[in-house]
Amino acid sequence: MDFTTLAATRQSTRAYDPARPVEDEKLTAILEIARLSPSACNGQPYHVTVCRGEAAAKVAKAVQGMGMNKFASDAPILLVISEKPYVATAALGAKAKGIDYRSIDMGILAAHITLAATEQGLGTCILGWLDSGKIREICHLDGDVKMVITVGYPKEGDKLREKKRKGMDELVSEVE
Repeated sequence: MDFTTLAATRQSTRAYDPARPVEDEKLTAILEIARLSPSACNGQPYHVTVCRGEAAAKVAKAVQGMGMNKFASDAPILLVISEKPYVATAALGAKAKGIDYRSIDMGILAAHITLAATEQGLGTCILGWLDSGKIREICHLDGDVKMVITVGYPKEGDKLREKKRKGMDELVSEVE
């Protein structure tokens, strides 16, 4: 699948087939692409925790506060992205420039994960509505949990939705 097709077909999946597990080879391929994603000073200030089975069920409950993200319970894999410390050069740059490079790096990581999953025929959804403390406890993490990405096969009949995006004239400008 070429990049344009990946970008056009990737969508937030909110209906998973809970009876269809994700093959280990596909998960490994996704995680390898994640490992290759760029980050400030190549520091990779994050950790990915793969949750399956009982751990996935517990994490799914921790992203469902106030009725949100009920579909997470049907995803066979939940990837927990937690924050790790900066490498020294990125920490210095972040302080000097007032830019949170870790958040940028985790956004790039999430994009790589979701596009790699799409290439593997899987669906994903990036979740930011979560109970960080609860997930830290479940996964035995020391860093703050910043997002959870559900991964699995979409339910049969889960059709590609029309993408609603800003027009190029609203999104892009050019200066010389």
